[in-house]
Amino acid sequence: MNGSIFQIAARPIAVMQLLLALFLLLRGHNEPGGGFIGGLVAAAALILVAMAYDTNRAKKWMGFSSLAWIGGGLFIAMFSGFIPVLLEQPFLTAIWGPAVWLPLVEKVKLGTPLIFDIGVFLVVVGITTLIIFTLMDKEEA
Repeated sequence: MNGSIFQIAARPIAVMQLLLALFLLLRGHNEPGGGFIGGLVAAAALILVAMAYDTNRAKKWMGFSSLAWIGGGLFIAMFSGFIPVLLEQPFLTAIWGPAVWLPLVEKVKLGTPLIFDIGVFLVVVGITTLIIFTLMDKEEA
């Protein structure tokens, strides 16, 4: 096994942080949490990976660039606002669907607030990683 203790510990800790971020995202509109805090926890996991290894490895974990995360999140959040308009309701009116039972989270109400939270989650991860990775890359140069 090659690597420092920090590198060895970073991967499982980051995975647990990402699971916590998903938990916070899914229960957010009913209890404390949501897209913003979930996004910060997910970004912290990616920053941990970047600190343990380098920004390139963290970017591989992300799958897409930070700008793609920001753009996708903005699109999803905006889309959630237009769903009620299609149903002749005011912009950003909450439209609720059925509740779904998920392990650990219990019941999650599906609806436009959850879609909006997912958009916020993506924007927060994208902006936070864009700022931190840019600073880390400049420090390495």
